[in-house]
Amino acid sequence: MSTLRYGYGTNGFANHRLAEAIAVIADLGYCGVALTLDHDHLDPYASGLAGRVTAVADQLRDRHLGVVIETGARYLLDPWRKHAPTLLHDDRKVRLDFLRRAVAIGADLGAEAVSFWAGVRPPEVAERTAWSRLVDGCAELTAAAAGAKIPLGFEPEPGMLVEDLAGWHRLRAELGAPAAFGLTLDIGHVRCLEPGPVPQVVAEAVPYLVNVQIDDMRRGVHEHLEFGQGEIDFPPVLRALVDGGYRGLVAVELPRHSHAAPTVARESLAFLRAAEASGEGAE
Repeated sequence: MSTLRYGYGTNGFANHRLAEAIAVIADLGYCGVALTLDHDHLDPYASGLAGRVTAVADQLRDRHLGVVIETGARYLLDPWRKHAPTLLHDDRKVRLDFLRRAVAIGADLGAEAVSFWAGVRPPEVAERTAWSRLVDGCAELTAAAAGAKIPLGFEPEPGMLVEDLAGWHRLRAELGAPAAFGLTLDIGHVRCLEPGPVPQVVAEAVPYLVNVQIDDMRRGVHEHLEFGQGEIDFPPVLRALVDGGYRGLVAVELPRHSHAAPTVARESLAFLRAAEASGEGAE
């Protein structure tokens, strides 16, 4: 029987209505949902938000699903710029307002974490200025999250101002290592750019984890791949999570596979369960 709690990201169900995506994910046997707030999936700017949040909360409860909130929707804040503005832009208050809304929604849903990232530094913003803006924004959001009693999971993302675990540790230290400021770790990103072996990096990160995303990837290429199409050996990675005592969601992150979402989700869960069982058998 699986020790880890597997989830699936709704950004991989972009062609489904949210209620139907949640139902499929539950029917396949997942334990949770990584819910990306998006235009058609619990838009925080559309009317009737309170009622829509209540409906989602009811469905998650009825299906016994955990949930984390993801905030990487494309073009949600600006129809011209994919992920802008970020906490690094001149108009960063738009992003901060969105993240505050995400924290409030997460609290109402009983979410296990709210996940976010730094963003790519705009070319017109000096690196020192961008870093200062990031620290200030994270401090404000951490205070809001602490007040709402919900952990933040900051995700290092390839190509962004904070792209690796060293950057996350630096940011956390500058914030004063607050309890509400945790780590979201994408397993694929570890293979993409972290210097150490993936299981070792995961084992060292476990004490800080509040959210895990999982996908396959190749060294030096930031492309989320289905399991078995990249270079990661998953049994020891999953064993590192189990041995480290991680109890949060391990959510499949395949945002470009919505065209075949139910099939990919089914195959992904089968792969992860088999990989975990294989790792247990290697003890």
